[in-house]
Parts: sequence; C-alpha cells; structure tokens
Amino acid sequence: MAEESTGIETPIIDSLSHAESWLNNNSDLLIQYGVNIISAVIILFIGNIIVKSIANSISKVLEKKQMDKAVVDFIHGLVRYLLFVIVLIAALGRVGVQTASVVAVIGAAGLAVGLALQGSLSNFAAGVLIVAFRPFKSGDYVEIAGVAGSVDSIQIFQTVLKTPDNKMVVVPNAGVIGGAITNYSRHETRRVDLVIGVSYKSDLKQTKQVIRETLEKDPRILKDPDITIGVLALADSSVNFVVRPWVKTADYWGVYFDSMQNIKEALDAAGIEIPFPQMDVHLNKVD
Repeated sequence: MAEESTGIETPIIDSLSHAESWLNNNSDLLIQYGVNIISAVIILFIGNIIVKSIANSISKVLEKKQMDKAVVDFIHGLVRYLLFVIVLIAALGRVGVQTASVVAVIGAAGLAVGLALQGSLSNFAAGVLIVAFRPFKSGDYVEIAGVAGSVDSIQIFQTVLKTPDNKMVVVPNAGVIGGAITNYSRHETRRVDLVIGVSYKSDLKQTKQVIRETLEKDPRILKDPDITIGVLALADSSVNFVVRPWVKTADYWGVYFDSMQNIKEALDAAGIEIPFPQMDVHLNKVD
C-alpha cells in the first residue's frame, strides 16, 4: 500500500515543483502583465469619464452660444464616439497590442463594415448634411418622410420626431435628405386656408361681408396681409368661398378651429344657408 501511495504522489509533487519553478522564473513577467492589464482597465475607466466630461463641456459651450439643441446633440454624440475610440486604442497599447496594427485592423474592419452597412454610412453622411444646411432646428414642426411632428433631436444616424399625439417617431437621416422637407415653423406667419360653402340662393356680397366681419373680430388675425375672400368654385350643391386670413405661426390651429365655428354661427345668424350635398333625381315614365 505504501508503494502505491508513493507512486501516485510522485507525479503530483513533480508537477507542483515545475509550476513553482515556472512561477519563480516568470514572476516578473506575470507582474508586468498584471500591471498592464490593470492599467488598461484604469485607462478605460478614467478615459470614459474624461470623454464624457469633454463632450458635455463642448455641449455647454455650444448651448451658451445659443446653437440649436439638435445640432448640439449631434456634435456631442460625434465627439464622444471619436474620443472613446482614441481611449480604446490607448488601452490596447498599454496591454501590449501594437497600436499601428490596431489602427490598420480598425481601418480594414471599417472598410468591411462600411461595405456591409452602406445604409448606416449614408445615414451618417445625411446627418452631417442636416447639421450643415439646417433645413430645420429643434422644436420645429416639420413633415419629413411622410411623418409630421416636432423635431426632438438630430442624432448621428436618425432624426427623432415627437408627433402631436405624443408618439416618438425615428426617421433615418437618409430618408430625411432623400425626400421633401416641409417646415411649418420656419417663418413667423402662416396663411389659414378655409373653404366655406353656401347655398346658391344666398347673397354672395352679404356672405363675403359676414365672413369678413367675423374674422376681423379675432385679434389673432393679422391686418397685413389682408384677408382674402373670394368665390372658389360653383360646386354641385354649393357656392364655395375661399377664406384666407394670415396669423402668427403659433396661433395657426387655434385660429383655424375657432374661425370655422365662428363663421358657421355668423352665417346661421344672418340666415345664410350652408347646404347639405344634394342630388336631383328625374324619373321618366316609359309606356
């Protein structure tokens, strides 16, 4: 039994001896690697904090210069990503990875990823164009890519809209640049377009006078340009008037809704009929 025990323990003792010898011979190397790894982690941790601080500082400077919030958000994200890549390369260099090789690998990988993600790169390029030409700014009410809403932010790859019913819509920047952009908030004034139909029996001059007097009572309607009121069409069941007052952009919808109600009530009070759609049916008796 003693011989069997000795035979089993001998390889274990030899392995431990070899491991101890290897550790003694390579202790300096292990300490160096350990220090490098810890240093790399510290570089990543502290570097990330510094990157955030720099990006936030740039954002504050741009905000003090009253630059548009959407542009500030775009530059903030761009600066943060670029600086973090530099920190990552520094951390890898500390571990012992050749930074030149890392840059070459990143370049090759960037080319491959770029070919695979052409849509994302086009979104990035479109985002740069949006920031450069500024067809809209944060808070503007726009219609882009078939979606209408207020601009919440312009990010590196997409533009975020907030719809009137409080939904968030993310539109790729390439879709923004690739289509028509309607900015309803760019100018201080807007024209309200209304179509009012009255009966063929109505006095057209009286109708125009009633509509004008009703609109002139609203202080939100601008005096200049003047209100446009004219006969638009002789429709099937009514004579249609086009009514076009000018208002401040912020008052557009309030004036639109109130004017429709006020004109209806004023026409009713004046005895001017707003007809329902009508159809005359003629019956011919055939023997």
